[in-house]
Amino acid sequence: SRNADVPLAIDCLRFYAGAADKINGAVIPVRGNMLTMTKRDPVGVCAQITPFNFPLLMVAWKLGPMLASGCTTVLKVAEQTPLTAPRMAELIREAGFPKGVVNVLTGFGETAGDALARHMQVDKV
Repeated sequence: SRNADVPLAIDCLRFYAGAADKINGAVIPVRGNMLTMTKRDPVGVCAQITPFNFPLLMVAWKLGPMLASGCTTVLKVAEQTPLTAPRMAELIREAGFPKGVVNVLTGFGETAGDALARHMQVDKV
């Protein structure tokens, strides 16, 4: 864990922290009398379900892009590794993130994961 999970999670979060101010729209050149552009907006509430292996890195892979893009999340962690994400959520709160930006859900995939994936207020799984 100390040799792989932690340093890789740190690298991942640093990457997305650096990407946060680089997410923007662009005008795309095309032939003809047309205007083509992209617009980058947060999608809203993201449901994120992590596997059991590399629990800290999996949380970083989910939270990094979500936080960089301005979304909120409900993170359902694997029942085999239920302690990493709640601790990470505590650290996120201590860092000053508003309540409700990162929410952690524990439980079994067949019940908690299924309910989260089917929830009508979740915008992206």
